Amino acid sequence: MAPARALPAPLVVHGRRRQLRRRRKYCKLCYLKGSSMVPTIQAQGDVGLLDRRCLAGYDFSRGDVVVFRLSTDHGMKMVQRMIALPGDWIQIPEKRDIRQVPSGHCWVEGDNAGNSWDSRHYGPVPLDLMEGKITHIIWPPHRVRRVDRMVPEGRIMPLSATPRRKQQ
Repeated sequence: MAPARALPAPLVVHGRRRQLRRRRKYCKLCYLKGSSMVPTIQAQGDVGLLDRRCLAGYDFSRGDVVVFRLSTDHGMKMVQRMIALPGDWIQIPEKRDIRQVPSGHCWVEGDNAGNSWDSRHYGPVPLDLMEGKITHIIWPPHRVRRVDRMVPEGRIMPLSATPRRKQQ
């Protein structure tokens, strides 16, 4: 019986790099910091699991906590909760305004509304700028848990209550 041959070391290392790259394509760890998502994400910082599989078919739901790049500064990433999807009508209580989310966009807001810079300030976010959704908090150990989906009550208007266009 012939002895098993070992692969050359550089090939193994290269193989591991490729494996890591492939894993990052589907999910990665993300350091989350800031006060706009308190209490879901702590201001001093949590580590979350970023699920990137949702990007293939824009598989997002109302209530998902998402990471996205700002349209004005692609280097800056934000974490907010997805409140409305394309075509939804959203009620903005602070402005006493009702808007429809355009096609290819979503509406995001922070859980800590009083301390959040979100779609109420910069408008709908293009879905193309999404990096993925946070599904779990994995650090610190006492906060390990699944991130719940939730949407503030009364923000999304049912289809029957949406403003109707005048027929001409």
